[in-house]
Amino acid sequence: MFEKILIANRGEIALRVICACKELGIRTVAVYSEADRYSLHVRFADEAVCIGPPRSADSYLNVASIISAAEITDADAIHPGYGFLSESASFAEVCETSNLTFIGPRPEMIQLMGDKERARKTMAELGIPVLPGSQEVIHSEVEALEIAKQIGYPVMVKAVAGGGGRGMRIVPAPEDLPHALATAQQEALSAFGTPDVYLEKYLSSARHIEFQVLADQHGKVIHLGERECTIQRRHQKLLEESPSPSIDAATRERVGRQVIRALEKIGYTNAGTVEFLRDESGNLYFLEMNTRIQVEHPVTEMVTGLDLVKKQILIAANEPLPLEGETVGLRGHAIECRICAENPETFAPSAGKVTAFHPPGGTGVRVDSAAYDEVVIPPYYDSLIAKLIVHGKDRREAVSRMTRALEMFIIEGISTSIPVHKKIMADADFRAGQFDTQFLKRFSPNGAGVAG
Repeated sequence: MFEKILIANRGEIALRVICACKELGIRTVAVYSEADRYSLHVRFADEAVCIGPPRSADSYLNVASIISAAEITDADAIHPGYGFLSESASFAEVCETSNLTFIGPRPEMIQLMGDKERARKTMAELGIPVLPGSQEVIHSEVEALEIAKQIGYPVMVKAVAGGGGRGMRIVPAPEDLPHALATAQQEALSAFGTPDVYLEKYLSSARHIEFQVLADQHGKVIHLGERECTIQRRHQKLLEESPSPSIDAATRERVGRQVIRALEKIGYTNAGTVEFLRDESGNLYFLEMNTRIQVEHPVTEMVTGLDLVKKQILIAANEPLPLEGETVGLRGHAIECRICAENPETFAPSAGKVTAFHPPGGTGVRVDSAAYDEVVIPPYYDSLIAKLIVHGKDRREAVSRMTRALEMFIIEGISTSIPVHKKIMADADFRAGQFDTQFLKRFSPNGAGVAG
């Protein structure tokens, strides 16, 4: 077992990893930027090292500074959390060459699944359906127009190394493709260092479904059911739940088995999430795989009773998964609302000082956050400030419990997304489980919050 783990992240996920380490008896090292000097992950870690100025590029993305912090504190492993360097194959390789265990998949797995087009090809070869799309990176506007004609409009231009909604553009008609292609390539270059994009059929009334997996280093792979992540704005998730109201037991078993067999064949290890789009006929198509812990992992924890972050650590320490079978039974229903420091009308970031912070409690309510009274939400990072998770015996009780918890969640001094979540909980279609990725249009007439 590890003696000391450095957490290469910030905010609620850094605090979440610290909690898991404390329960496992593992000492922790927090790294922080100058903007996060008074953050809770710094306070609760056993040691803390400042790794640079506020900008992510100078701190949380500064590989040399993070590795130096691990070396001077004698850490023997690094947990990357999500975002930042969590899906960087080169960072995982640097960890290995520095005799530090990277708590995640091997570098080659991160590289394979990080290349969206290679991932699509691999999954198709392993028998998992994929959406129609280009077979290679798009090299020219002429090529893009020809492939889009074959696929059929609307299409989606997507960055090969994309994520978080960046480098993506929906193209409804041929005349829109040249501008969308150029814009997506430029955004991809800026965000990921490469302009490579590909084309994929766009489903306008889709649902976003993902399967959580765990795989140890002894060949055992299991899935922990699915999460519904359909409600999004700007291709970023706003709310998640498990199980999905659109997936039945037979589909869960069939797709879960396909996912397990595919990951067994490629030799995947640690935690991961295989994401799908579900069309109006109920067909599931592979979208991408995230080779890290997900923001929404708590909903799976609530319905399975498993601590996924602990499992990540134990798997990285070469412990076998002590679970029978290929899946774990799901108990009840869980919903997570991402509470973001954003204007609820425009979704523009709302940095500033939190003058009052009172999270809700009670039966079946969990809040994962690093916020507190008088904390300053800096403008440099992701706007997520808290995750509100509830669990109920069924979906109806979970929705009722979330409604109550949102009403009791007090955050003052900044704008938050809580009003949007309240509207979602009160919506008749949401309560009936009838929605798709265009759902937020009804709350955002100007399109500011629409997923696609």
